[in-house]
Amino acid sequence: MKLIKSSQYFLVFSLPLFLNFAHTFTLQAQAQLYQPNKTWEISQTFKPPKRGAPPVSSGGSTRGGSCLTGKKLVTPLIPQNKLGLTLNQRPTFFWHIPESSVKTAKFLLFADNDQTLLYETSFTLPNKSGIFSFTLPDTAPALAVNKTYHWYLTIVCNAEDSSENPIVDGWVERTKPELALSEALRKADLRKLPTIYAEAGIWHEALATLVQLRRTEPNNLKVRMDWRQFFKSVDLSAIASSPLI
Repeated sequence: MKLIKSSQYFLVFSLPLFLNFAHTFTLQAQAQLYQPNKTWEISQTFKPPKRGAPPVSSGGSTRGGSCLTGKKLVTPLIPQNKLGLTLNQRPTFFWHIPESSVKTAKFLLFADNDQTLLYETSFTLPNKSGIFSFTLPDTAPALAVNKTYHWYLTIVCNAEDSSENPIVDGWVERTKPELALSEALRKADLRKLPTIYAEAGIWHEALATLVQLRRTEPNNLKVRMDWRQFFKSVDLSAIASSPLI
């Protein structure tokens, strides 16, 4: 009888300690959810999130192109499934633009399966080949969380006949970060940000922070290696050596 009482006492006494340990372990596991598995010293790889494919369309392919030098194509810098996640209300988009005599491009952003045109603008293209970016300005509507948008980029070769104009498209979706990811981003410096974004599957910010690193540390060999590994992980190695414009 004494043995039974002693065992019961041990169980009653130990249970709070066990529950407290389990709770602490769970919190630690959650806090590590978005911690990168590798440090900044290890090359960068983008890990796409588990999301369904966007609606079927040209999805990043180029149509037209007669006015581009050597009939080279405009290449959107997006994941293989053509859908890029972002945490920003107004993200930055990137493309590789071939050399061309054409100076104007048009950007369009649609919602509701292309039923609603949210934003349209034109801008001047660079006079040389390279990686070109465009950030949605404050005048553009803010992207809503958990909503997918369809964008198009058109090179205006012929203002009268749009069939002559090369066009690429893709999708963007704004997502809300979980607490662990927000905390990891808050504590990270610029060198760690690309890894955190890439492992969380946040495409637009992963690429944008890598571009920022390339600009601030152009001679850093490790930054170059991470840049190439990032592009290789999404089958964009062919343009990894292109200059930033």
